[in-house]
Amino acid sequence: MATSRSELRNLVKGLAFLSPWMIGFAAFTAIPIGLSAYFSLCNYPLLQPPVFVGAQNYTDLVHDGVFWQSLWNTLYYALLALPLGMAIAIGAALLLNSKIRGLSIYRTLIFLPSLTPAVAGAMIWLWLFNSKLGLINLVLQKLGVAHPPGWLVSPRWAMPSLALMSFWGIGNTVVIYLAGLQDVPRELYEAAEIDGAGGLDRIWHVTLPCISPVIFFNLVMAVIGVVQNFTAPYIMTGGGPARATYFYTMYLYDNAFRYLRMGYASAMAWVQFLLVLALTGLAFWSARHWVHYQGR
Repeated sequence: MATSRSELRNLVKGLAFLSPWMIGFAAFTAIPIGLSAYFSLCNYPLLQPPVFVGAQNYTDLVHDGVFWQSLWNTLYYALLALPLGMAIAIGAALLLNSKIRGLSIYRTLIFLPSLTPAVAGAMIWLWLFNSKLGLINLVLQKLGVAHPPGWLVSPRWAMPSLALMSFWGIGNTVVIYLAGLQDVPRELYEAAEIDGAGGLDRIWHVTLPCISPVIFFNLVMAVIGVVQNFTAPYIMTGGGPARATYFYTMYLYDNAFRYLRMGYASAMAWVQFLLVLALTGLAFWSARHWVHYQGR
């Protein structure tokens, strides 16, 4: 079917309106992705032209002990921070969904820390975790703890400290859970109460299934976030002590901008992408067993 002149004119106008986004997407997303895929197959010292070496960078990653350590540190942090963070956020949302006095004040206090810039938040917690002058250890000493932990200077406590700090910024997640809780039909609670379900039973059998799509969304976003964690450990520990908090993104950054191994860093970036893809794929696969959508 021949295209009329007016349809062609509308197509040109539509493309003209889309062109700023298309140019921006090509310049800042599509082309960089393509170049990083090519550089991952090259020896690229950044200040010299890239030299194609095939899969050598990926082969070197397999034999790189620091690569595996940084990957384990990232997964260990995810195991600490992700489930506890989600449980705390759901618990806070349940409390904020109840009818108590001053509820708007509590909601504001929960949400405010998430507005703090990441660097400022890291500096605050760097002071709080100070083993000698930090507020946390001073309080523990007042409570009778003779030898408080060396939070950021001990390989044993450094990673739990960062996981504890991550709960500081759960405000955005709490708001999303709170929105989901307010959409749970009241008649389901009334039916469960008539059947003799207690408070915990109503939460387990009514609330959590009804907000499971919201939980799933926050789970996927949290998985992507923890795999890319960088700012807090970079500022607070620099990867120490003894590389106990040396995250994957920190090693990627060091290879790219400290060691000027852009090809190696690009290979790491693609491995990170595949890791995120695998973890989110696993989450989507598991969703069929525990995510329940209303109306189905």
